Amino acid sequence: QVQLVESGGGLVQAGTSLRLSCAASGRAFGAYHMGWFRQAPGREREFVGGIGWSGGSTCYADSVEGRFTISRDNDKNTVYLQMNSLKPEDTAVYTCAARHLMKSGTYCLSREYDYWGQGTQVTVSS
Repeated sequence: QVQLVESGGGLVQAGTSLRLSCAASGRAFGAYHMGWFRQAPGREREFVGGIGWSGGSTCYADSVEGRFTISRDNDKNTVYLQMNSLKPEDTAVYTCAARHLMKSGTYCLSREYDYWGQGTQVTVSS
């Protein structure tokens, strides 16, 4: 079991930055790829970005490529989402998720994750 708790959300103005954190507890954080997802009101949950178990690979949705950066610290059992140049359309509940590295397929652009956090609200005002 892996428990995930996000933090760092809030209300910010367009063009500014925000960093989200996702703290994991449980076993073997390093055995999981990690992903960030978001869901805006009335829309389906969408993949934002992901990072491999070692931190050596990342991938992003086109909508955030070049603005968002994912990193992880396996010693602290934490994954981060640095969001720069925020836009009002980035407003959503952001959720982190964990996917075991032995799961078949790719973590990138996948929705098939094993554990999910509760989410943190990010609101970007224009």
